[in-house]
Formats: sequence, structure tokens, C-alpha cells
Amino acid sequence: MSKQQRPKVDRKARLQIPPNNVKKRPPAERIKDFEEIYPFFYDLETAKLEAQRCIQCPGAPCVKACPIHNDIPGAFWLLEHGDLIGAANTFRKTSIMPEVCGRICPQEILCEGSCVVGKKNVPVHIGKLEAYVADYQRTNFGLPPREKADPVGQKIAVVGAGPAGLEVAEEMSTRGYAVTVFDAWPEPGGLLLYGIPNFKLDKEIVTTKIALLEELGVKFTCNTKVGEDVTIDELLDGYDAVFLGIGAPVCASQNVPGEDLKGIYYATDYLVRGNLAPELLPEHQRTPLEVGKRVAVIGGGDTAMDCVRTSIRLPQVETVTCVYRRTEKEMPGRAEERSNAKEEGVQFEFLTVPVRYIGNDDGQVTAMECVRMELGEPDSSGRRRPIPIEGSNFIQEVDTVILSLGYWPDPALGEKTENLQTHKWGLFVVDEETGATSREGVFAGGDAVRGADLVVTALASAKVAVKGMDAYLKAKRSA
Repeated sequence: MSKQQRPKVDRKARLQIPPNNVKKRPPAERIKDFEEIYPFFYDLETAKLEAQRCIQCPGAPCVKACPIHNDIPGAFWLLEHGDLIGAANTFRKTSIMPEVCGRICPQEILCEGSCVVGKKNVPVHIGKLEAYVADYQRTNFGLPPREKADPVGQKIAVVGAGPAGLEVAEEMSTRGYAVTVFDAWPEPGGLLLYGIPNFKLDKEIVTTKIALLEELGVKFTCNTKVGEDVTIDELLDGYDAVFLGIGAPVCASQNVPGEDLKGIYYATDYLVRGNLAPELLPEHQRTPLEVGKRVAVIGGGDTAMDCVRTSIRLPQVETVTCVYRRTEKEMPGRAEERSNAKEEGVQFEFLTVPVRYIGNDDGQVTAMECVRMELGEPDSSGRRRPIPIEGSNFIQEVDTVILSLGYWPDPALGEKTENLQTHKWGLFVVDEETGATSREGVFAGGDAVRGADLVVTALASAKVAVKGMDAYLKAKRSA
């Protein structure tokens, strides 16, 4: 039902409806496994009641705040009237993965952060309702099949099987293009499979999406690193266009003494080895993690929370500490994830930064020297700059350290490809209107263009590239 067809609602009455929070599994139970902590999000009646908290405001700032502009009021109107499939399909008109976005989007700074209800009350739980209706459809009826246009006789190569690559693969396939996705990991899914722990995103959601794409005719070629196993030039010899969605996979280094000691891991390596079966990993990452009793995670973003919450679930671990150089107010990740971590027993050490790692004769980390910080004037990020306090150094004993300090793009592909312009540590330069790079026939999107960001912004960026690539290929056909 369109906005014009929906009857007026009693907004004052809706504002009186109390929020309906989603129940979580108890911390003492959930830290014993890697299952999702929200077992079912909502039951039908509670979901309908929560959807009624949406006041159907005509400006719909929630839609504007969503990078892919989901019709949130339209979906909730259908949900409150019991049409769960209609609600799910409303989200699917603009999102290829509402199950994912409903779980991991930072709704508090996007749709829910702009919710009018939230100005005087708790915002409508948009993300949880999105996940609920999408899950209902997927688990009861399967993902709805996509209509596919007749073949147009052109082939495209997608580099990277993460969110941006999957968006391009699905949308270009429905337009009649033959799509092959290349990825360096053994299985497709990228960040969704290899970067997000199961307790936040059940892997079945990802594999179900991959299966749908295969039904559309998308082919996946894994264990293939473009730039090493095959070049962009070689892809352009066999394909009419190439999309680069390689993400920002390089973990930032701290560059302090002792960082190369045994027992110190980078976040990506730690997460994939801690959350996935060995057969899903490359050969060099199949060695089990060696994690001690005292774990420290350095950093404050969502990946750091993934690391602390993974660690607290390992049976041999006794204490997990998140060490962050600013206060909690300046932490870049989701408040919900920090709350979950605190509930699960993770400790937080704010205004602290390691300056040296100390090891034993075997080269194993045993401690770290830290310094206390105080906040000065804001830096380029808008957050107050942490300044070391002279003479505040102290030693903290640790057995395992995980560095979660941010991510950068891999500059190698840009360096190895002629006429492919990059900037800022390897980010691809693209036309904002089309996603086209400086190399003809090559498009890019997602974190490889924006830097490490959100799944939903990667989807939005990929949508731009889909339109640009489609227009480019149509022009080639008519030339």
C-alpha cells in the first residue's frame, strides 16, 4: 500500500505505546556457545505492537537516514496489519540482505537515530523488526526468487564476494548479464562469513543468500586473489566489465616494540580462526589459536567488540579486557555491542594505551607496558585527542593480545594495475555518479572506495556502480 493510500493514524495514541524490547539469552548461557544471542527477535503480536509505535510521519526521516532508503513506514504498516511477507518484501525492494542489515547496522546513528518517536521516547526498534520479518520469510518460505531478464550476451567479473560484490552480482545477474565472482577466501561471503562472529550473524543466512545467487546463475571462483593469481588486464580480456569490491582487509599496525611476539594477533586473523571451522580457512590459517587465560583487546570499535566477545566464549579464558585510549563516550562502535560485552563479563580499561609488549625467553607475550591518557583538544575526527600522562606507566600481565586498530585497503591491486588511480593508502578513485574508476570498464564500490565502513554503505555504493556499469555496457552493445 502506497503512502497516499494509507489512512491517517492517531499519532498521539501511538506515542503512548511503550517500547517492546527484544529478549536476549542470559549472559551465563550465551557465553558457553557461539549461537545468536537474540533467539527469535519477536513473536507476531509483540512485533505488530512495536510496528504500531511507528507514527507514519509524512517526512519519514528514517527513510532518508537509511543509506539505501528502505521504505520503513510502508513495511511497518504491513507488519502491524499482519502481512509479514509484504513487510519483508518491502525491505527487499531496496535491500538484498535485510536479515543482515537488521542485525548489524548501527541503527542508532541511522534510521533509529532519526526516528521522530525517539525525540520523546525510545525509537521504534527498526532493526529488530526488519530482521524479524526477513527471518520469518526466509525460515518459513525461503528467500523469494528474483526475476531475471533474458541474457544480454555480456559478461562481468566481480572481484570480492563481500556485501558490495554480492549486491553487484545479484543486480547485474537479474539484468541478464553473466556474472562470475572471484574471491581470495575458500568460500564466498567475504566480511559476512569471515569477519562477523556467529553470535551476531548466523552463517546460514549467508550461505542461503549465496545459494540464491547460484540459482540466478552467478558463478563463484574462490581461492583466487586478483592481482596475483589473475590480473585486471586478464579479466578485461575475457569480460566486458569488472567490478572491484575488495573491501579494506589490511589490519592497521600499532608499531610499538614487541608487537611481533607470539600470542599477539591481528583482529581478522583472530576472528576467522576463532569462529570458523578449519576447512573453511586457507591452509595458512588452519593452525588452532593459542589463547591463554588473560586476553587483552586493543581498540574500541565493533571489531574490537567482536574480538572480546569471541574471547570470553573460549573455555580456557579467565579474563578479557578491552583497552581503549579514549573514554567510552568517544568509542566508535555500537553502544549495544559494548553493553552485550559488559553483560558477558568483559572488562574495560579506558584512557589507556600499550607502549610496549614484553615477552619471555620463548618469545611469548607475558605482559604489556601501558600508559594512562588524558583528553586534549579535538583532532580531525572531532573527538578529543588522547595525550599521554607523564609518569603514569604501568605493567599489565597478559597471555594473549588482539590488535583491533582499524582497517586499510590493500594497495597492491592499484599498484599492479596500469591506469587505475588510487588515493589515501590505496582507495580507488571513482566517479561518484557511476562508480567508474580511471580504468575503462572497471568500476568499484564499498570499503575499497569509502574506507572501512558499514555493510549498508557498501550496498549503497554498489548500487551506484550497478547503474553505472549497466549504462556503460548498454552503450557498448549499441555502439
